[in-house]
Amino acid sequence: MVKDAAVVPLVDPVRIDRYLIGGVGTAWLTVRHDQIRSISLDGIHLRDENLTPYHSDEYMLRMVRDLLDQQIIDAQERKVVRINDVTFERMIEDGADALWVLEIDIGIRSIFRRLLQGVVPPRVVRRLQGRIPPNSIRWEFCNILEPDPQRRLRLNISNRLLEHMHPADLADIVEELSPEDRESIFENIDSEVAADALTEVDPEIQASILESLETETAADIVEEMSPDHAADALGELGAETSEEILEEMEHAPKTEVRELLEFEEDTAGGMMNTEFVSLHEHATVGDALQALKQNEDLLESLNTMFLVDSQERLKAAVPLARLFLHEGATPLASLASENLVEVQVTAKQDRVTEIFDKYNLLTLPVVDEDGKLAGVITADDVISVLRQR
Repeated sequence: MVKDAAVVPLVDPVRIDRYLIGGVGTAWLTVRHDQIRSISLDGIHLRDENLTPYHSDEYMLRMVRDLLDQQIIDAQERKVVRINDVTFERMIEDGADALWVLEIDIGIRSIFRRLLQGVVPPRVVRRLQGRIPPNSIRWEFCNILEPDPQRRLRLNISNRLLEHMHPADLADIVEELSPEDRESIFENIDSEVAADALTEVDPEIQASILESLETETAADIVEEMSPDHAADALGELGAETSEEILEEMEHAPKTEVRELLEFEEDTAGGMMNTEFVSLHEHATVGDALQALKQNEDLLESLNTMFLVDSQERLKAAVPLARLFLHEGATPLASLASENLVEVQVTAKQDRVTEIFDKYNLLTLPVVDEDGKLAGVITADDVISVLRQR
């Protein structure tokens, strides 16, 4: 009797490559896919009977051992689900039958089949199942969870599906997983994707993930985060762990993050981001457009540019949209907002949220005691603070 079946992803990601047959006592035998002649409800018929003893193979993904009752990521619906059954499609290859993994079943229909297996004849089970609507996921939309990095490599598990998700969706999935599975994901996905997702994760889970990673891996991820989010994440860690990660970071981001860590978390300084675009108070629209080209990585979140004097003191704020309505020689100062709203680095969070609400702001500049522009607070920073309350 067939006890299990296995895919060998490095050979073929969907075709069943091996069938495992229960032998005498604890001995199992193996049937290769090219030994199969036909497959039906009556059983599997072989071309030959040269069966070989089964030896555990880390390159195999076994249906019963590795999939049934295990958690898996549904990349299409962006959620974690539990596998109740596997659906195969019978195909013809080289004049013989072969089974391809078609879907993962996660609904009641598959539970019903498993409960009646061996009790009711298969044809009767299939007839009764027809009354229950299926609930399944196509195999190509499944992302397998495998904490062992060596086995992930042997099974050729791809992170493509995860890396194309929105960071907020990936963060929701991560929060549902076990610590081991979280660590596995963050160790194996692109560091920029990991940074975006980590920003969306609950602070306590953020800390847990960073603490579980190798210091070098954690530093690579933190480097890709904006300085304010990086400082927030490291602020949740113990001083020793935080310092180890900082030491592994490149000099420029490390310096910015260290400066932010000096501010109290519940102040404007602790909330602000040091990524902004500022120009001299006599700059023109042409100068501003050139500055934007040099800061392409900030364009998605940028909505305001700032003007400072020769001492870096804040003088004006210019809404980005106004740049595109004027000629290049137009002085930026002439496009500045009439009322400049700013806040001191020492201002408390409640004061910051009050200012955002009162003036309906998208961006709030933060200045030090000398009036120098130290950073900016954006609306999403305020939303994050409110969400944590």
